Amino acid sequence: MVSLSAIQLCSKPNVEHNLATIEAFLKELTPSDENIVVLPECCLFFGGTETDQLNLAKQNSVNNFTADALAALAKKYQLYLVAGSIPILLPDEEQETNNERFTNSSLVFSPSGELIQRYDKIHLFDAKVKDGQKQYLESTHTQAGKKLSVAKTKSTHIGLSICYDLRFPELYRQLRTLGADIITVPSAFTATTGKAHWQALLQARAIENQVYVIAAGQQGIHENGRETWGHSMIISPWGEIKACAPDGEGIITVTYSPEELAKVREAMPVMNHNKFTSKLTPYE
Repeated sequence: MVSLSAIQLCSKPNVEHNLATIEAFLKELTPSDENIVVLPECCLFFGGTETDQLNLAKQNSVNNFTADALAALAKKYQLYLVAGSIPILLPDEEQETNNERFTNSSLVFSPSGELIQRYDKIHLFDAKVKDGQKQYLESTHTQAGKKLSVAKTKSTHIGLSICYDLRFPELYRQLRTLGADIITVPSAFTATTGKAHWQALLQARAIENQVYVIAAGQQGIHENGRETWGHSMIISPWGEIKACAPDGEGIITVTYSPEELAKVREAMPVMNHNKFTSKLTPYE
C-alpha cells in the first residue's frame, strides 16, 4: 500500500522549531509499504523577510544544514519526503544579476535519506494582493528556475511544482507528459487569494491532467503579520477532495490507488485526444 500525506504548518522564522513540529507529525504516520509526505513552501523558515531567507540560504551554502536535517527525517521515518521548499544560494557563475540570489527549491528525499530530485520554482510571486501586505516581490532575492522535475519512487512518478506555479496549467500538462502520476504543490497561498482560487485551481489541475494532487500549505498568521490560507488537500485524478485540513497545523493521509488512476485515464483518454502540443522543457 502507498500512502500520500500532506503536513500543514504555521512555520516560524526558526528552523529548529519547525523541524520539531514536522517530526511530531511524522511520528503519527501509520507504517506503509511506501509513504510519500509533502511539506509546505518555506517549511523550515517563514514569517521573516526576504533578506532573512537570503541569510538562511547563505548558511545552507556553508554547511547545508537544513537539507541534511530533512534528509535525516526521511531516513529516520523511512519515507519519501517532498520537502516543501527551502532557499538555496546560487553559485556565482549562475547568478543572473550582481545581487546575491537564491532559488526557492523543493527537494525530494528517499527513505534512505538520498536526495533524488530537486525543483527550483519557475514562477515567482510578484503581485498585488488586497491584504495587509499589499505587494509581494518574490523576485527581490529569488532567481526563477528553468527546468521541470519528476521524481521516481518505487511505485510512482511525482511531478514537482511550488505555490504560484498552480496558476500556469501549461507546466502541469508538461509534468503529466513527462510521466507524472502525482503532482505536489507545497504552498504559502495568501488568505485572500486562497479563499478565492485555491480549491478551484487544485481541482482543475487534477482533473485536466488525471493525476493525484498533494497540496501542503502554510496556514495562520505568521510572525511578520502575513496570513496564509492553509486548506491543505489531497485530490484524486477525478477531482474529488479525498482529504482536507482547513485550519491549524495538522497532517492528512489517503491511500494512493494506481487502479483508480488507470480507470480514469482509460475511460477518458484526454492525453491521446489533445490536439495541442508544446515543446517540453528539459528536466533532471
